[in-house]
Amino acid sequence: MDQNTEQSSNAQRGFRVQAPLVDSVSCYCKVDAGLKTVAGARKFVPGSKICIQPDINPNAHRGKNLRRERTRIQPPLLPGLPDDLAIACLIRVPRVEHRKLRLVCKRWYRLLAGNFFYSLRKSLGMAEEWVYVIKRDRDGRISWHAFDPTYQLWQPLPPVPGEYSAALGFGCAVLSGCHLYLFGGKDPLKGSMRRVIFYSARTNKWHRAPDMLRKRHFFGSCVINNCLYVAGGECEGIQRTLRSAEIYDPNKNRWSFISDMSTAMVPFIGVVHDGMWFLKGLGSHREVMSEAYTPEANTWTPISDGMVAGWRNPSISLNGQLYALDCRDGCKLRVYDRVSDSWIKFIDSKLHLGSSRALEAAALVPLNGKLCIIRNNMSISLVDVSSPDKHVESNPQLWENIAGKGHFRTLVSNLWSSIAGRTGLKSHIVHCQVLQA
Repeated sequence: MDQNTEQSSNAQRGFRVQAPLVDSVSCYCKVDAGLKTVAGARKFVPGSKICIQPDINPNAHRGKNLRRERTRIQPPLLPGLPDDLAIACLIRVPRVEHRKLRLVCKRWYRLLAGNFFYSLRKSLGMAEEWVYVIKRDRDGRISWHAFDPTYQLWQPLPPVPGEYSAALGFGCAVLSGCHLYLFGGKDPLKGSMRRVIFYSARTNKWHRAPDMLRKRHFFGSCVINNCLYVAGGECEGIQRTLRSAEIYDPNKNRWSFISDMSTAMVPFIGVVHDGMWFLKGLGSHREVMSEAYTPEANTWTPISDGMVAGWRNPSISLNGQLYALDCRDGCKLRVYDRVSDSWIKFIDSKLHLGSSRALEAAALVPLNGKLCIIRNNMSISLVDVSSPDKHVESNPQLWENIAGKGHFRTLVSNLWSSIAGRTGLKSHIVHCQVLQA
């Protein structure tokens, strides 16, 4: 009795009893906000503990649960439709509009930033192929552009990272159909590099990848079974020309060495054909040499057949056939014949454009099942190689010229430029690849 009277008197004098924060239904702050004293609280809820934090938020402990509930209860992607039907609609939006879709709301941005959206487009045959052109301007700076063949529009891209803005002799390849890799090369100030970066066509951003094992520039590279191979090249040091080769596996996210080449080489042309990687380049004494790499056996073999003898750059292996250009402006195509072990004429467009370096064909890439020719002036031709017996004169759709960023110059303008001595090239293409998204 005396003890209760003493506690009541202490409460009336204003003494506050410190107690740990209680997270239970017996906490006074959850019973009645008007119970300010210990005595009044005990009278209302006998035997309960006390929480006398004046600024306590009764709902604070439920913050995490509320956030979880909000994530579970999200607004629909499209009002009035379940999300699966909304996704079925969104994946049919043309790729050229995807930048706008990312700006609609956070849910759309997260959807297009993940792999599910574009993997679904690819599995349903809706992925679109764009041509990505990397070129060097007159001042030596690297820039790049993307061409949408469906709408015949050039699309803006994020700038190339600074380490490759003026690099020389770097490699370029595509893995997983949507990742464009830049690797190696020579920085004008720092020399040879091991650096590797890649651009994702799905996120429209650049990312870092593991560095190569060896510094090198002006080397050969290819992709076999979604693995990146590099071989040969140059590097500063006593042994300037390299024999070493290495492979990058994106599934393991690491580089590893493979068998060295038979002799050191600086390749200037390469192609993957019949499961083998063919390289042609200059040896240590600047002699022309060729080798072929077999991935299954991990071996290099010197070659000197008719295929290598008539091999010209650029070339491409498409549908089991090996093609190369037969003229500088890319108006004629040749194909390698295994039976005669020689290159034979395949198709002639009868549309000779000129011999200036601006009209020189710089790359051959596969685009939507056709052979795509890209010239230094950014003009593009699409060739249907599925019907070699047909003639272009009677089937003009076999050879289609696309007016891209750079248009064909007329014969008069070409002649005038030659007379005036202004045929110097403002820029030229360094690499060209095709990405899906």
